[in-house]
Amino acid sequence: MNFHANTKDLGNGFRDHGVATPISNHRGTVATVDGEGRPIVLVWLFDIRGANTLLVIDATTGETTEMDVPFPPGGDCPYASLLSSRNRYYTHYNSYFVEFDAESLAFTFHQKTTPQMTMGLTEDDQGIIWSVTYPQSGVVSYNPVSGEFKDYGHVYEQNWRQYPTTLAADETGWLYFGVGTTSSQIISFDRQTGQAKPLLTEEERVSGTGYVYRDQDGKVYGLKSTAGPFVDATGEEDEWFSLYEGERTHVGRIQMQRKRILTGAQGYFHAEFPSGDRIHQCDLVDRKLIIQSTDGTLRELAFDYASEGARIESLAVAPDNTICGGTCFPMRFFSYNSTSDEWINRQSYGQWNTVDRQDERFYVGGYGSGYLLEWNPAQEWIPTEKGETGCNPHYVTECTPDIYRPHCLLAHSDGKTIIMGGTPQYGHTGGGLLICDREAGTASLLEHTEIVQNHSTMSLAPLPGGKLLGGTTTQAASGGEQKAMLAELYILDIATKQVEWHEALLADAEAITDLCVLSNGNICGFADKKLFFVFNPQTREIVHRENVEPNIGQTISQQGPRVFCTGPNGDIYALFARGIAAIEQDTYDIRIIAESPVQITSGGDILDDHIYFASGSRLYSCLLSQ
Repeated sequence: MNFHANTKDLGNGFRDHGVATPISNHRGTVATVDGEGRPIVLVWLFDIRGANTLLVIDATTGETTEMDVPFPPGGDCPYASLLSSRNRYYTHYNSYFVEFDAESLAFTFHQKTTPQMTMGLTEDDQGIIWSVTYPQSGVVSYNPVSGEFKDYGHVYEQNWRQYPTTLAADETGWLYFGVGTTSSQIISFDRQTGQAKPLLTEEERVSGTGYVYRDQDGKVYGLKSTAGPFVDATGEEDEWFSLYEGERTHVGRIQMQRKRILTGAQGYFHAEFPSGDRIHQCDLVDRKLIIQSTDGTLRELAFDYASEGARIESLAVAPDNTICGGTCFPMRFFSYNSTSDEWINRQSYGQWNTVDRQDERFYVGGYGSGYLLEWNPAQEWIPTEKGETGCNPHYVTECTPDIYRPHCLLAHSDGKTIIMGGTPQYGHTGGGLLICDREAGTASLLEHTEIVQNHSTMSLAPLPGGKLLGGTTTQAASGGEQKAMLAELYILDIATKQVEWHEALLADAEAITDLCVLSNGNICGFADKKLFFVFNPQTREIVHRENVEPNIGQTISQQGPRVFCTGPNGDIYALFARGIAAIEQDTYDIRIIAESPVQITSGGDILDDHIYFASGSRLYSCLLSQ
């Protein structure tokens, strides 16, 4: 996808280069019919604003209607959806449960709930709709006949954020849901008393997710699984147990016979119309719908919708002097050419969390699996495939489970070393560190126990003599348990892969947001987006600290932040939510030099005396020499 940017001058040196990925992501798509029996497709559309729209596509003409949700989406979106036996479409996010009637084409019910978003939905034998929510197993029910709505609140709390991704009711009305991911659990819920009971003993729980489904025999079947969230069980395991009237019975292996309930996780796609026709493809990128008739013939329809675009996750200057990076939901690559004012937008391999340049190569640390890509912009783009040669970007390696969500990537100035850190796989605590040597063709992956136990590396800076300074976060993986209290700095020898020193020098800090080398050899950094500090690597002491939040506000914060930008003459800038700041390297003073007309959300690099940054889904720049 190539398109013209039509850059706008905003005054005071700022320019708006437009939306990097002008596409929305589906968070549930179903084929059904309206009240007149016409085939329609319902799509929850998710862009930078959240899932603010339900798109209704006429599967005969391609005409669309965009139905604004009757509550503030708050940047949130569905993680599950359900099409009921009464032809009503349900989801639950930003602490609102909502019903859309496909026959009247209208939102017919919504209700604010205990936080936050559904991870599992089901319809019981009486037609009552149930939802179980992240982060602390909230349960709600809705009777579409009587209109009765019940919010049972959080029914099973842990000291970590739970992913209750499967939900089912047996024929007697008992409810069951599976929880993950720090420690798997299956919960039975008595709707009469509102009481929840865990069915796995503490000894039985494993790192992973509990799984349940409703069978045609009227029972629910459950399994403890080491798999992560949103992964369907196969039925091959021999540890299944039946769930009935709130009790469990071990049954070993089973032959699944699922009751037909039209529900699924965030990417749920129900393709079959009541007529037997099917959605062959519903493409939000090229905006086309392909319907396959019962006789196998295909019919293509064009449709359109409005979108504010996908959130920019990362950006940096590439070797071809373009601004490149990635967006999430959908996961796309973008390249902006400031000379021609043109965009290139392509499907990317996963989510480009953090990016950096080394000589003629551009490196990407991506979610999930914590993969590393190497891209040569001078050569033809050939879509990445894991394990395949000749791709550009080339798939170098992956780091799961030690790194699953990269937060920092350092393309070292030695011209050969690439270092990546981040948080681990779902439910885990403590992230690893990847060290790649381009010349030797080697890759070493250190576990958190070899660096700072129960910490993950959030930021990196090179030190003289082949050393490396790392800054940690105490944040666990999604669905994981935080076990450390204070962020630490550490010094690692790149050659020996040994940590020589580590210490928590910043009281109350939980994350070292970013690091940057000053001209005098000291390292400046930010902790928790507000504490500016300067570290002397020779004495291993903090020589300056200042809470800048009262006067300047907070720095930007992303999965790969890039708060600091260094100019060609060595000047150092920092990106704050409210604007661009310059750092005086002699006095360590920080001052805002340009108030941004938009909130800055992610960074950040310098090209041709312009500093480029993102605000949500849009790319902006600011002229530095004014």
